[in-house]
Formats: sequence, structure tokens, C-alpha cells
Amino acid sequence: MSLKAFHLIFLIAATLLSLGFGAYSIHQFSQSQSISYLVMGVLSSLLGFCLVVYGRFFLRKLQHISFL
Repeated sequence: MSLKAFHLIFLIAATLLSLGFGAYSIHQFSQSQSISYLVMGVLSSLLGFCLVVYGRFFLRKLQHISFL
């Protein structure tokens, strides 16, 4: 497995975990009304979207390098 493929898999996993945790935290905020859940949810979701932008940049920059 190349470094590019490993980086892409790790990036996808980090993005899904970040967005999933953001959704979980916002759901918990709707039930408990604790501000800390809202802050964690918003920051985690923002990080997830930043990882999506970075992933697009990464794929465009290294599109000429194979995955093998």
C-alpha cells in the first residue's frame, strides 16, 4: 500500500469520525441543553468539513501519482 493510499484511507476515517461525533454531540445538546455539547458538535463538524476540503486539495495535488 502506498503512502498516498494510506493517507487517503486515514483522511476518510478521520472525516467520518469527526462528522459522526459532531452529529452525536448536537443530538446530545438537543436532549440535555448543555452548552458543552453544542460547542463540541460545532467544532467537530467544522473540523470534518475542513477535512473534506483538505481531501479534495490532496487528491487534486497528487492525481498524477498512482495508488500502488
